[in-house]
Amino acid sequence: MIELIAQTFPFKIVDLLDLFFSCLLIYFIYKLLRGTNALGIVFTFIGIYILWIIVSIFKMEILTKIIGQFISVGAIGIIIIFQPEIRRFFALIGSKSMERGNKKFFFWRINKDNENNFNSTAIVQAYQHLAQSKTGALIVIAKHNDLDTIIKTGEVLECSINTQLIETIFFKNTPLHDGAMIIKDNMIKAARCILPVSSDYSIPSHLGLRHRSAIGITEQTDAIAIIVSEQTGNISIVKAGNLQEGITPARLQEFLNQEFNF
Repeated sequence: MIELIAQTFPFKIVDLLDLFFSCLLIYFIYKLLRGTNALGIVFTFIGIYILWIIVSIFKMEILTKIIGQFISVGAIGIIIIFQPEIRRFFALIGSKSMERGNKKFFFWRINKDNENNFNSTAIVQAYQHLAQSKTGALIVIAKHNDLDTIIKTGEVLECSINTQLIETIFFKNTPLHDGAMIIKDNMIKAARCILPVSSDYSIPSHLGLRHRSAIGITEQTDAIAIIVSEQTGNISIVKAGNLQEGITPARLQEFLNQEFNF
């Protein structure tokens, strides 16, 4: 029986390499899309492709043609559906941060080029006070992607992260309170910045422009966005276009430390 299988499906070293790199590609796609709504669609498409291989092996001609046509059209659909993820992927590859420090890919995390720990405590304290006073706020924290084009849309500050400064900037009567604050390399780079607004129709209607802008910038880059709702005082965080509402200061501290102080 084993000899019959070996004769039917001859195995070579190149097949082993093919299997290894295929698994590596699937794992990388999973890492890229983990935490996004696109992940389920990808695995569905992979399942259909495996089904197509099976029906091809058993020479089911009608099913092979039907599924083959679906896959050829679906490949174009994948590009359209995953446009934000693809843009974020190529931005990550071409970002300047990958040219600094250690360049690690696939299974490795890219090392931060900041020598000092990220001052997450100052941000958490500021957001706790802003939430209590129901003062609207939006901070975008850059990771690997360069946000220079976004920074240029606002007022450049270039100052250290400070609780009182963050609260002052977002105070309702200040000229810089509208728009987003950009934090990069453990520094406040700019305030009153204009962000791209997400066009995702699945965003709940009760969320305003501040939340849509936070989702929009995280769909196009790997940045992290933190919001305080002006209506409810609730704190929200956004990563890769995924919004988490009702975040406590303790959870925010934990989240920032996981993202920036590992």
